[in-house]
Amino acid sequence: MTWNGVIGRVSFSNCDPIFDGIDENWSILSAPPAWLTGHVLRRDCLTAPIPAADYALNHEELFLLPDLGIVSSGDVGSVLLFGSRPLEDMRDIALPSDSSTSKVLLKWALKNRGLDPKFVESGPDIDTMLSKCDGALLIGDRSLMTSMERPDLVRLDLGREWSNATGLPMVFGVFAARRDSPLEDLRAAYSDMMSQLHKFEFDDDWRSNVITRSSHKLGFPYERMDDYFRREVRNRMTEIDVNGLTTFLRVACGMEEEPTWAFHSE
Repeated sequence: MTWNGVIGRVSFSNCDPIFDGIDENWSILSAPPAWLTGHVLRRDCLTAPIPAADYALNHEELFLLPDLGIVSSGDVGSVLLFGSRPLEDMRDIALPSDSSTSKVLLKWALKNRGLDPKFVESGPDIDTMLSKCDGALLIGDRSLMTSMERPDLVRLDLGREWSNATGLPMVFGVFAARRDSPLEDLRAAYSDMMSQLHKFEFDDDWRSNVITRSSHKLGFPYERMDDYFRREVRNRMTEIDVNGLTTFLRVACGMEEEPTWAFHSE
């Protein structure tokens, strides 16, 4: 393989169904979502799940792999706004440094509600964030953990907010690659990732093993991780999800073009 046989992955559990057990011929580069965009653009990896908002910014250099994403229909469970006061009373909100889509989505959602708080960039630590702001946006495993430990602070699930406003699923992450990527290698990566996802979806024993490893890694109850993968986050992107993605890229990111795909589904 060229490009060193490297695939990027989000350093959260939301991609475990794709990457747990993937062919060892691939090296896996794990990083926060917003960092992965740079890794793809610099050719550090062949493909990676990057924030949908970053795809909008770099769409002339990138195309997308079909069928794969980080998607929710309703509650996402791991992209949450926490706060010490009601949403309508928040004067300022701390935004994490490891995200792109969630920040764009939050600003769109608040504008849609007629709210205009001040935004402050911050490291993704709930105590630090709430010590200086009324609200705090967290994503991924930190958001899951904080919602379990301090459920009284949850003010908004951004997946639910998007679905309620648009009637569409929310695609937080897309699997992107440079347009000059070697297509043969890209198809090989796509095939192996889809194989793992299919195994997670249709092999109950394998699914249980993946969830067990995810729950042990995070120190979460098995039941919470099972619910997370069953009801909140999924990695197979369907036609209606692409509609949700295209709508988000247009209304929240200002991208008028349709997404460009590396190839069609196999």
